[in-house]
Amino acid sequence: MKKKRNLTLIIGAVLTAFMLLFLLIGFFYTPYDPDAMNGAAKFAAPSLSHPFGCDHFGRDIFSRVLKGTGTTFFVAFATLLLGGTIGVLVGAFTGYFGGWIDEILMRINDVIVSFPGILLTLVFIALLGPGKYNVILALGIVFIPSFARITRSEFLARKDMDYVKSARLMGVSHLRIIFVHILPNTVPSLLSMAAIGFNNAVLSEAGMSFLGIGVQPPDASLGRMLSESQTYLMTAPWGSVFPGLAVILLALGVSLLGDGLQKKGGN
Repeated sequence: MKKKRNLTLIIGAVLTAFMLLFLLIGFFYTPYDPDAMNGAAKFAAPSLSHPFGCDHFGRDIFSRVLKGTGTTFFVAFATLLLGGTIGVLVGAFTGYFGGWIDEILMRINDVIVSFPGILLTLVFIALLGPGKYNVILALGIVFIPSFARITRSEFLARKDMDYVKSARLMGVSHLRIIFVHILPNTVPSLLSMAAIGFNNAVLSEAGMSFLGIGVQPPDASLGRMLSESQTYLMTAPWGSVFPGLAVILLALGVSLLGDGLQKKGGN
């Protein structure tokens, strides 16, 4: 019998590949300067010369969406890398060694989790100030507990398995057991968590920029574009539609890709 196609994985891979290609194009090329203002093109509707139209400053929206998608992706990826790396390390060491290390780090973890994520992020931004790198740092700290908990639970379930006990009897070091024997087996769970984390980072960055405390001008940001265009939603809807569509496709593609990989792993 033929294997059933994993449509979730296929659609997710296609959408993610499309958005990655889109932001890579924006990294090397944009039809216009994303920050160049043109009074004559103010509120210009989508056309051949301006496929996504122009905003209230006459800036080409297509060029700004290209740059903004790259900015949002960078913030989300950097946030995931920071929070995921620290969280995995914390979860691995607490789950494997236990004892006082587990107690101290997990209690700190619980303190962070006890606050709503968005509120804690706003507190960090208030202390650090607005800006792209401060958003990455704030969101990265907020994302640590979720990765730590998933990794810890995986290590607790695997550290007493036969293959781990055999490695200990052979004199394998603790670090090698952690990073070579156990950690690779937690990848399916971590991939699913990474997909969720990336989507949350994309939406959080867009939300922070929408509120004006995320990516600052002149850098293009999808969230800030949505904020600036909301006043003209009825008269020039293209200013909101295209940045919003980019956020949706970026988050949806990674979400479907993560779900598809999880289904594939389960099969």
